[in-house]
Amino acid sequence: MSQEFKHITVLLNEAVDALVQDASGFYVDGTFGRGGHSALVLDQLSDQGRLLGIDKDPQAISHAEERFADEPRFSIAHGSFAQLQQFVTERSMDGKVDGVLLDLGVSSPQLDDASRGFSFLNDGPLDMRMDTTRGESAADWIARADEQEIADVIYTYGEEKFSRRMARAIVAQREEAPITTTARLSKIIAEANPAWEKGKNPATRAFQGIRIHINRELEDLENCLDQALDMLRVGGRLVVISFHSLEDRIVKRFIRQHVKGDEHLPPGIPVTQDMLKIRLKQVGKAVKASSSETQDNVRARSAVMRVAEKVA
Repeated sequence: MSQEFKHITVLLNEAVDALVQDASGFYVDGTFGRGGHSALVLDQLSDQGRLLGIDKDPQAISHAEERFADEPRFSIAHGSFAQLQQFVTERSMDGKVDGVLLDLGVSSPQLDDASRGFSFLNDGPLDMRMDTTRGESAADWIARADEQEIADVIYTYGEEKFSRRMARAIVAQREEAPITTTARLSKIIAEANPAWEKGKNPATRAFQGIRIHINRELEDLENCLDQALDMLRVGGRLVVISFHSLEDRIVKRFIRQHVKGDEHLPPGIPVTQDMLKIRLKQVGKAVKASSSETQDNVRARSAVMRVAEKVA
C-alpha cells in the first residue's frame, strides 16, 4: 500500500455550515480529496440525507471507498467536477441538489507525495496529473510544446512575468536531455528567474501554471459552475473555496453575473425583476481563514470562500 499523506481540510466548519441547510437533502462534494468536508457533511445529515463525492484522483477514490464503505448515504464518482451534471443525472437528481461544494486546487497529499510530480521541493517524476489514469503528463507536454505555448501557459496560469525566459531555458535544456523530473525542471526555471522573491521559491508560479494547464483546472471550474446552477434546486447553495486569484476571479465573476441578472436588455423600456433573470443571491461576504487556522496550516493563508444561493 502506498504511503498515506496527511491532509488538513481548510475552512472545514465554515464551508459545511454554509452548505448544509436541509439535513435530509442531497449534496455534492465536488472535490472529495481525503474526505474532510464529506465527513462533516455526513455528520450533519439525517438518515434521509445523501452525499455524492467526486474526485479526479484514483487515490482519493480508493480512500473514499475504504473510509465510507459502510456509509449508505454516501457514493463516490471518479472524474472531474466538470462532469457534475452527468453524475447527478445518473442519480436522477437534476434540479434537486441542495448544495454543491468545491474546494479547489491541489490537495496536500498530492503536493507532499513526490511521486505525483506536483512539488518543486521534492524530486520525483514530472507528472502533475490529478487523474493518473488519463491525459498527458507534464513531462510529455514539455517534451512536445513549442516555446510560445510554454511561455503562454506559465504567464497566463502562473502569472509569471519571466515566462518567456523560462520557456526559452526549458526548450534549450530539453535539447540536451528530456526533462522528466521535478528537480530538473525546478532548477531550469530557477536559473532562468532573475529576481527571486524573499520567502518564495523561484519555481512557484511556473509550476502552478503548468499544473493548472495539465489538469484543465480553470476550464473545468467554469464548466462546473454553469452545471451547478442548473443542478441546484431553488434554495440550494453553491460553496466554493479558492486558493489563488485566477480561481477566485472566475467564481466572483460568476456569482456577480447571476446576482445582477441580464444587463443587456433594450434601453428605454420598464424593467421588472423577472425580466432580469436573476438566478443567485450572494450569501454573506467572502470568508478567509482565521489567524489561528493559518498558524496551524500555512496552506490556508490564501483560501477565500464564496457562497451563493439559487433563487430561480
